[in-house]
Amino acid sequence: MRQDLSYVKEQLRNQKIETPSWGYSDSGTRFNIFEQASSAHTLAQKLDDAAQVHKYTGICPTVAIHIPWDRVDNWEETCALTSDLGLRIGAVNPNLFQENEYKLGSLCHPDASVRQKAVDHVVECIAIAEEVDSTIISLWIPDGTNYPGQGSFRDRKTRLESALREIYEKLPRNMRLLIEYKFFEPAFYHTDVFDWGTAYMLCTHLGERAQVLVDLGHHPLGTNIEQIVALLLDEQKLGGFHFNNKKYADDDLVVGSINPYELFLIYCELVDASLEKKTERAAHQVAYMIDQSHNIKNKIEAMMQSVLNVQEMYAKALLVDRRALGKARKEGKVIDAEECLKDAFYTDVRPLLRELRQEMGIDPDPIEAFRKSGYTKKKATQRSETH
Repeated sequence: MRQDLSYVKEQLRNQKIETPSWGYSDSGTRFNIFEQASSAHTLAQKLDDAAQVHKYTGICPTVAIHIPWDRVDNWEETCALTSDLGLRIGAVNPNLFQENEYKLGSLCHPDASVRQKAVDHVVECIAIAEEVDSTIISLWIPDGTNYPGQGSFRDRKTRLESALREIYEKLPRNMRLLIEYKFFEPAFYHTDVFDWGTAYMLCTHLGERAQVLVDLGHHPLGTNIEQIVALLLDEQKLGGFHFNNKKYADDDLVVGSINPYELFLIYCELVDASLEKKTERAAHQVAYMIDQSHNIKNKIEAMMQSVLNVQEMYAKALLVDRRALGKARKEGKVIDAEECLKDAFYTDVRPLLRELRQEMGIDPDPIEAFRKSGYTKKKATQRSETH
């Protein structure tokens, strides 16, 4: 195991995880929205809550926004508020799934006027990103069909590529387009961007500023996500992550809550890539974001729990004895190679992280410190009176 704990601490200090504005609002299932008195309703309130997560973890300085959910009249004022809170606006996420016109698709729709509406919305999000000094457009394309024969796979691909080219041409030189994939839902026969290979193909056709976004919940059960991560890193096409966890489908569970070993193995690939000259740049430009709607947990506490889980798995991945691992691989010692990983995974890094937080000037127990602050009770009173 790596014994240079100063190196491990340095990497952990530099770790940055974005939280999503929508993770602080009321949410639920298809059947009901579960309201919490302290939940945020406006973008300003969401930013207030995100500031608490950053205050107590020290590694969440940016907040992703979703348009039109977070659209405001004055972005300059919002940026000033964000700065006062010690935050910045992160990725801008267009919404292509909540308009009646999108019943048959958005960027893949058979009607050119609907496709143009979708393109215009993404272009609007690019303009907003410029106003808030964001460099990432995070694009989930929810298009698909519900029944065989409903649409032509190839025609829809052609429409999608044409729409994405129009969007890509509008990107400023310092901005990246991250294309997200999902193997099913909201359509249930086929999805137009259903796997990492399709997203990779689209990004390759567009150019170097188009990259793949990996959502941990958007894969069929049993998918080897760490292999996908490794291949995309090697191709310089891994743009970012949406962190969450799944038991069956979708992605609304706290990251690491079901399969922490998978998250650890993913981070092992990320750390490996950061240490190799060929992939170092690709590894360092990956954007990390929580993408979860915590339906029954306290919003802020659940967000912190997610961040801490990610932090723990990153710390464990940093502890892997890569010299011993490389030697075992070269000599074909399969058990020894696996034990190198298990040795790091089963190491209790919580004392190290508590020590690191104290060195960073924050409480060693973020969730408990937040609870003692009384913030939830205070906001529950304030927001119930104004909502």
